[in-house]
Amino acid sequence: MFRPLELYVGLRYTRAKRRNHFISFISSISILGIMLGVAALILVLSVMNGFHTEVRDRTLSMASHASISAYNGKLEDWQQAMELSKEHPRVVGQAPFVEAQTMLTNGGRVNGALLRGVVPELETSVSEIDQKIIAGDLDTLKPGRFNIILGRELALLLGVQVGDKITVVTPQLRMTPTGAMPRLKRFTVLGIFEVGMQQFDRNVAIVHIEDAAKLLKLGKNVSGVRLKLDDLFFAPSVSRELANMLPGVYRVSDWTQQHRNFFAALRMEKRMMSLALFLIITVAAFNVVSTLVMVVTDKQSDIAILRTLGMSPQSIMGIFIVQGANIGILGTLLGVLIGVPLAINIPEIVTWIEDKMGFKVLDPSVYYISNLPSDLYWDDVIFISIGAFFITLLATLYPAWRAARTQPAEALRYE
Repeated sequence: MFRPLELYVGLRYTRAKRRNHFISFISSISILGIMLGVAALILVLSVMNGFHTEVRDRTLSMASHASISAYNGKLEDWQQAMELSKEHPRVVGQAPFVEAQTMLTNGGRVNGALLRGVVPELETSVSEIDQKIIAGDLDTLKPGRFNIILGRELALLLGVQVGDKITVVTPQLRMTPTGAMPRLKRFTVLGIFEVGMQQFDRNVAIVHIEDAAKLLKLGKNVSGVRLKLDDLFFAPSVSRELANMLPGVYRVSDWTQQHRNFFAALRMEKRMMSLALFLIITVAAFNVVSTLVMVVTDKQSDIAILRTLGMSPQSIMGIFIVQGANIGILGTLLGVLIGVPLAINIPEIVTWIEDKMGFKVLDPSVYYISNLPSDLYWDDVIFISIGAFFITLLATLYPAWRAARTQPAEALRYE
């Protein structure tokens, strides 16, 4: 089978048993470094993807995919907004809501909270709150009874349990003979939920929408309508389409806007971690430079003979690029073969280690996520593989250029 001369000689140099064992050792270290860098990068990015997916799912279990609201905070024709949103093929659930920042008190304990009024029958179509309740039941929220469901951490801060009463204080003022006083109302705690996210468990309280509207003096109005889509990643495009469909002036937002800073921080963290781990591959690439420089020095006479036989400097350069690329390909392939199975099976591996060693990697009393999640993206694997190979290929250019500049007469003078 015909092969180009540069490829043949380059592969022959790679396969040949070297007289200089130190060069062989450095070459092996280069392959090992690239392998470890690629495997570590695949594993760490998969674990970060798993954490990001877990955090996103927990956030969207309480937050809506999209929402329709009015700019003044009072949505009057919300029934029409719900009906029109149903016409969009990607909208699978709608529920009105009332929201306001309030203060909850119990004796001397005070804590701010977002008071959310919901319709229990409709809320389950846009959130998973019914699956997050650890004490009580969402159906206990009946209009006029002024019952409330608290996040677990919020209940701990207020020192209340199911059956206790708390006072909800709103920003609205009412006039009394003694002057302006904030509006307040006693609520009975009939449930506690736990999402596993501090922003919900510590800062959200849920009541019936009619009780919230009465307390906030909204009448028949609501704060907005929450929507659930069949695919959360279409939320930005669906929001734009709904904004064009709805008559009048509405504010249509989606989860990518409502939690933009948080998810942007997660993306930045992933980029910085990728950059840091790519340095491992870069260090290994420096070993490739050292290896090829020593090989070029060791093969001076061979290069001179090839040049004497008519091989061009470009062909000499190609020989050593092939040799360095072979190191990069071997290290990258080994890294992928090790990193991918590790990334896929890391939850089971960590569980096995925990069982054998008798400790928890993620302590449930400290972390909300007690199991190490992993989510392998093949796009990441392809990007890492191409990046590692490109860095290695770049590292071969200087030694190959140096080999191409070898003068046959100078190299053979002392042979």
